[in-house]
Amino acid sequence: MSQWDGKSKGTLLGYRIFVTIIKKLGVRAAYGLLVPVAFYYVVAYPRTTQAMFSYYRKRQGFGFWRSLTSLYRIYFVFGQVLIDKFAIFAGLRDRFTFDFDGIDVLQQMLDEKKGGILISGHIGNFEIADRFFADIDLQQQIHIVAADQERSVIKEYLGSIAQDSTNIHFIYIKEDMSHIFEISAALSRNELICLTGDRYFTNSKTMQAPLLGEDALFPAGTFMIASRLQAPVAFVYVMKEPNLHYHLYTRRAPAFKHRDAQAVLEAYTESMEQMLKKYPHQWFNFFDFWKKEEPNPKD
Repeated sequence: MSQWDGKSKGTLLGYRIFVTIIKKLGVRAAYGLLVPVAFYYVVAYPRTTQAMFSYYRKRQGFGFWRSLTSLYRIYFVFGQVLIDKFAIFAGLRDRFTFDFDGIDVLQQMLDEKKGGILISGHIGNFEIADRFFADIDLQQQIHIVAADQERSVIKEYLGSIAQDSTNIHFIYIKEDMSHIFEISAALSRNELICLTGDRYFTNSKTMQAPLLGEDALFPAGTFMIASRLQAPVAFVYVMKEPNLHYHLYTRRAPAFKHRDAQAVLEAYTESMEQMLKKYPHQWFNFFDFWKKEEPNPKD
């Protein structure tokens, strides 16, 4: 994948320590441990730090000092998002509150009986969404489509600590394209498919569109699937707010012609720009997103 190797830098021991603190002392106590951890990542990964500094200066238009402090803040917020995810999967759902913005869009999609394609990104905390859908009586199975490279110790550990059933299921992209049949079958059962549109892997087909003022590459598969399967499409984000609060945004994609993947992509980038401007410290793509050539394998 462009500028990203698909591997989490966290360790299972680190996750276990945080979960133990969450259960014994609470979520906010776990946040306290992030103070040195976030600083460590800023210092220990200079290539990432450089890419994120460029993002804040060039794409967000921040001044020098605001860009510098944003480097620490994005790692700190990323740690908070992971802690929240662990806490919710460990049975502490009642510690959090949630706003539903556009949930009627999801219900309208399901009323059409064609299933639904939800396009998100590595922004906010989408994987906790199903833990809140129960509050609005939305019990449909949700399938997150992910590359096999994104199988991670985080996902495995989340499954091991989950205290209740989840409607989340992963469909992993396979070279033989059999995942397309899984997606089609899920849509035929009026279920929800969630894809991300902001990462692609080496040698995969890409498409180009402007984001935050400069052209970037995006995974063609996401937008080809969305434009061809004739299911309603929406953009969905679960964004962290202060005080253990989350905000779910759902926006229906504008009408597009069948197989017009570029139209879907451009609607997505417009939607993502709005989220990135509103939540500049919650886009967790820690690499130079606008760099077109392959990176040096030596970090």
